[in-house]
Amino acid sequence: MKYRSTRGQVKERTFEEAVMAGLSPDGGLFIPHSIPQLPADWQTAWANLSYQQLAVEVLSLYIDDDQIPRADLEKLVDRSYATFRHNDITPLVNVKDGLYVLELFHGPTFAFKDVALQFVGNLFEYFLERRNRNDANGNTHRLTVVGATSGDTGSAAIYGLRNKKNVSVFILHPKGRVSPIQEAQMTTVLDKNVHNLAVEGTFDDCQDIVKQLFGNRAFNDKHHLGAVNSINWARILAQIVYYFQAYFLLLRQLNVAPGSAEAAKIKFDFSVPTGNFGDILAGYFAHRMGLPTNKLLIATNENDILYRFFETNAYEKQTVGGNVKETLSPAMDILVSSNFERLLWYLAQSETGDDDAAGNQVNQWMTELKDQGVFRVSDAAVLTARTIFDAAMVTDKDTLQGIHTYQQEHNYILDPHTSVGVVAADRLVKRDNLQTLPNGQHALISLATAHPAKFSDAVETALKGVQGFDFQSQVLPKEFVGLLEKERSVAYVERADPQLVMDAVEKELKNEGIVF
Repeated sequence: MKYRSTRGQVKERTFEEAVMAGLSPDGGLFIPHSIPQLPADWQTAWANLSYQQLAVEVLSLYIDDDQIPRADLEKLVDRSYATFRHNDITPLVNVKDGLYVLELFHGPTFAFKDVALQFVGNLFEYFLERRNRNDANGNTHRLTVVGATSGDTGSAAIYGLRNKKNVSVFILHPKGRVSPIQEAQMTTVLDKNVHNLAVEGTFDDCQDIVKQLFGNRAFNDKHHLGAVNSINWARILAQIVYYFQAYFLLLRQLNVAPGSAEAAKIKFDFSVPTGNFGDILAGYFAHRMGLPTNKLLIATNENDILYRFFETNAYEKQTVGGNVKETLSPAMDILVSSNFERLLWYLAQSETGDDDAAGNQVNQWMTELKDQGVFRVSDAAVLTARTIFDAAMVTDKDTLQGIHTYQQEHNYILDPHTSVGVVAADRLVKRDNLQTLPNGQHALISLATAHPAKFSDAVETALKGVQGFDFQSQVLPKEFVGLLEKERSVAYVERADPQLVMDAVEKELKNEGIVF
């Protein structure tokens, strides 16, 4: 399996090259040259596998054996998920008839990004150890990981990379725009190779700076940058697995045999809280591989560039007073969804039938977005996307109502991002008059992207005055107790300026004892 850039200028890269580079040299994102199809007997052969075993089967379809031998891949996967608190890794909870929640928050930082970043951290270490072992000149290969976060990516990356040999990690977060718990999870990690940079600006500012650093050839060559944001293909790849896990867990709960006629009747609809588009993009790849999927529902908050795309054919930045709108679901507060570029390549390819032409078209769209703040696609492209995708926008008011309703009626507490997904799923059922399980055929699976304790303000606001509700005893995990009072390490960047960030990175590397 080889990898190419969405912008057409880079092809035939190995899995290791794609993962270690993160962003393609032409500014595009790596995608596989072809999407592998599932083995003919996958439903029966994989039916009783553990999450770890399932991960090896899925990942090996994208990773050639000469890149990572299967025995090594098994060890990497086992090490990555040994940190999770649930045997199923991503358990499926039946919250009410027809609606299931896939809990993705059982990793070390209580957010879905642990699923990928525990694996990515081990991948980086594996590839660096191999390069250093095989270097005939005795050179030491290092990686300077640089990432931007709107909240959860930062702590998940830090926990995935802390104390990794020959890796330094720098996480940019918008100062004052992440939740107190998220900030504490990042900044209380005092390992020597971990560096937090609080930037005056927005998440989009941080994300733009990261892309500019990767595009700075001299800086990149000097420090060997690596990516942990979902621009890195390994992030998407690792997340594909839990869509298959959801499929098998649901059939087990229903006592239905995978591959049976009864299983074939069930319509699997996934509702995904969506910001940067990586989580739902993994579902798209699972669908293209052959996972039975009826709809992938893009659930956005009021920063709704993706929802508007499906309504107007236009992908357009819209700001509130020049900035992203702050909402109760801050991990989704973005102006531009970086991973959408990967889907755009497939939409362009479906129209042109030519891989190179698709790359040229994506490059043109990205140039228009940069220069004009907007580009438009054809009706045919949107219709192609709508064969599998749907979209909904959920306001803060509806987000709070969702948290309140599900606690009162189903004794289940949602974080605000998961509430966006659940509210969107309920709307889809109502709008299309879907007949759900157990009497109908539709199964709505909403992805829970974070533990509710990470967003105490939203949860406590939604449940204020509810008799018998106590956040400390009913929601707060023991791991969070006292977290806000711990010692912190963070450097401040006074404005969103790439040069200031590069200066801060080099200062911190020198403090770490790195010679460059």
